[in-house]
Amino acid sequence: MTKRNLVELTAVALGLGIVLSLLMCAANTYLGLYAGMTVSASIPAAVISMGILRGVLRRGTILENNIVQTVASAGESLAAGIIFTIPALVISGVWFRFDYLTTTLVALLGGLLGVLFMIPLRKALIVEGKDLVYPEGVACAEVLRVGEQRGFGIICVFLGLTAGVVFKALVSAVGVIKPAIEGAIRLGKTGIYFGSEMSVALIGVGYIVGSNIAFLVFLGGVIGWLIGIPVYGLVRGFPHQDMIEAFGTIWSTQIRYMGVGAMIVGGLWSIFKVRKSIRSGVQEAMVGYRADRVNTVIGHQDIPSRTIFVFVCLVAVAIFILYGFVTGSTVTGIVAGMAMLITAFFFVAVSSYVVGLVGSSNNPVSGMVIVTVIFSSIILLSFGMTGAAGIVAALLVAGVVCCAACTAGDVSQDLKTGHLVGATPRHQQIAQIIGVGTAAFIIAPILSILHRAYGVGTGEPGALSAPQASLFASIVSAMFTDRSLPWTMVLIGAGLGVLLIVSDEMLRARRSAFRAHVMPVAVGIYLPLVLSVPIALGGLVRLAVTRYTKKRYGNDTPHTTEAMGRGVLFSSGLIAGEAITGIVVAFIIVAGVSLPVRVLDSTIVSLLVFVGAVAVLGMISLGHSGNRITRK
Repeated sequence: MTKRNLVELTAVALGLGIVLSLLMCAANTYLGLYAGMTVSASIPAAVISMGILRGVLRRGTILENNIVQTVASAGESLAAGIIFTIPALVISGVWFRFDYLTTTLVALLGGLLGVLFMIPLRKALIVEGKDLVYPEGVACAEVLRVGEQRGFGIICVFLGLTAGVVFKALVSAVGVIKPAIEGAIRLGKTGIYFGSEMSVALIGVGYIVGSNIAFLVFLGGVIGWLIGIPVYGLVRGFPHQDMIEAFGTIWSTQIRYMGVGAMIVGGLWSIFKVRKSIRSGVQEAMVGYRADRVNTVIGHQDIPSRTIFVFVCLVAVAIFILYGFVTGSTVTGIVAGMAMLITAFFFVAVSSYVVGLVGSSNNPVSGMVIVTVIFSSIILLSFGMTGAAGIVAALLVAGVVCCAACTAGDVSQDLKTGHLVGATPRHQQIAQIIGVGTAAFIIAPILSILHRAYGVGTGEPGALSAPQASLFASIVSAMFTDRSLPWTMVLIGAGLGVLLIVSDEMLRARRSAFRAHVMPVAVGIYLPLVLSVPIALGGLVRLAVTRYTKKRYGNDTPHTTEAMGRGVLFSSGLIAGEAITGIVVAFIIVAGVSLPVRVLDSTIVSLLVFVGAVAVLGMISLGHSGNRITRK
């Protein structure tokens, strides 16, 4: 049977893809609010798909597996688009709860725009864009090919999933492991603090993002908690509280706004740094759209251009109506809608092009959203919009644009994977639309449950930090109300951002393997230090595994790649397991059950289990020479 005759868009593939899309969407919603980061779903979804279709159902082709990961990754990208923006409405005090209809429509309409705007760019970017690598798409294609030829170790994912579920249950349900271990002592007029969250998901995040990014996030935590707060306390004095609470008060009211300044500078710099790519992306977009209008043959490969045009018009009308209804003004709805369409088209082209150059993990979405928030706010202010109505309009514009940009980047990687394995683009595009259409309906309930159970961006102990959404809430509140920011801290953070940019450019000129990117440091400042520590541990495990395998087997061998593959899959399972359990526990808490039921209150036991989890990640990664993930 030739590849062209292989089954592809089947009910089984779509059904499995939808289930994984919902799971990945839920997991990344939790993880993004918790740690300000999301992880790609494509490779874990492809591995799970191959394990279920081939290992359990004894069926499945490489093209069916590709459809599964395409649908599944749509949920992950949509979650990233929503959690960066919509929680800002609650954090800023404009919403008291997550409105189901508005949140769902922003996710659905933004995700659809991302897919529809990107489709005409496929030929120019994916097929003919010789300078565009699309690294995640290429990696996923290789995973699919390896799985097709020799089978694939789904056991790594499910081991991680089980470990994540058990660990989180021991933390949040039965209370055997402490949620965090922390301590602070007073030293004269100042003090010192250190601690760590007991989270295997964050260890997995650190492993996946790598030692460089993990170290930078930890560096941000060190700047904020081990330097910033003690210096502030020395100058201004500590509040008359328990020292741990005093550290938290200074961080939440002052020091974390250094992260705001650094994030703004980092976001704007990320846009400036890819200015040539932006220009190329927009040019390629125009070429793609012109080619789509004149080339009727393209309809045989992609969803036809007329169909795309009709759907874009319907989505645009729906957005105009939504904005007008939510803000209570038809004029505001039209103005906000036009601002959204302009920025969405622009940043879909940018996102689709940039991820081809540097990958989705380096896609400057935060910078795009900062620009969108400022651009839309200026337009709305010029039309006399102030107060809550202006905040709502600006953040809803940002929400749709963020969903569109995130989804477009994901679509680009998936279409590259499909191009390499011989998939039908139209089938993948339909799969993406289905993935967006299903995942959009579960995000609002998950946000509501998490907010009621833990709190989102409240700054209270145990609350989910939501760093990006908190940043955007701070920006729009300062622009549309008389609410002020601690500008001294913002300016210090901006200065720190400039210093990091200069340092990074010097490292780049020296072709250093280590880089000093601004955004991870800014996120680290904005996060509690206890979250940065396990991320750093995960990065250290990956660094140790890499060095060990290279020392033992030498460079340019498959052993290091296979060890990284095992670790990434196990880490993905850890993240999914802990995140899903966290959501289940949240449902139980909201239902009226008081959790955790404290069984044990031992710091030593908590540390031993946590260190054991770190060691297991290293052992799973290293495995042994006869236990490769690609072994049949």
